[in-house]
Amino acid sequence: MSGKLGGKVALVTGGRGGIGRAICERFIAEGATVFAADLSDTGSMGAASGAAAAFVQLDVTSEDQVKAAMGTVEAAAGKLDVLVNAAGIEIEKTIEHTTLEEWNRCFAVNVTGMFLTSKHALPLMRKAVSGGGTASIINFGSYDGFIADPGLAAYCASKGAVHALTRAMACDHGPEGIRVNAICPGYIDTPMLQCFFAGAGSGGGGRTIEALRDAVRNVHPIRNYGTPTDVANLVNWLASDEARYASGQLWVLDGGLSAQVQQMRL
Repeated sequence: MSGKLGGKVALVTGGRGGIGRAICERFIAEGATVFAADLSDTGSMGAASGAAAAFVQLDVTSEDQVKAAMGTVEAAAGKLDVLVNAAGIEIEKTIEHTTLEEWNRCFAVNVTGMFLTSKHALPLMRKAVSGGGTASIINFGSYDGFIADPGLAAYCASKGAVHALTRAMACDHGPEGIRVNAICPGYIDTPMLQCFFAGAGSGGGGRTIEALRDAVRNVHPIRNYGTPTDVANLVNWLASDEARYASGQLWVLDGGLSAQVQQMRL
């Protein structure tokens, strides 16, 4: 069992999406048994390439489906060492133009889904730590949970809730040996970012990330945006025993974007 995650069992929601797929592939390379939970086996990126994790169909807003997914993991592996809550959606509207249905849907996927998967993962994670050591829950917040992009009101609010719930879970379950952290990415080259830039509202005025590549890079102090692999690298460390002392933290991964005073770039 080579790698940082040898012998560990992981479930990744949104596991067939851009970031989720990169996390699954990295976990497999590190020796973990991995379950990729998503709405469909192809997800947002089409057919899987490279090492593919076992697929579990899951709508994170359905408690019955969450329970069934955890049952699948238990039957196959008997425990769960790592839960990554990477499933998420984005609503590109101000509150004035956001319907109540859209608002509720954003919170259902981004916050309630995280609540449900974490809640029903706890019994399996207690089995994983019964012999000592720690288990790890890794949630996905956003730098938009600290500051705001225009036209993303519901999304920003939902990610702020993820940050608060992450801290609460870390306090409640740390004594059991279950660590809880959140990754807070900035601009990551994923299908969600492509949609953001292609949109006529808050993104790039209908242009794609290819057309905006230089502008996107130049707004960052490191002059680049992130990739799913960049995110997977940090998630992999938080999932490993090397991060045994890391819990209750919001790990911002944005190329320094939120560290700078924006007007100083003029």
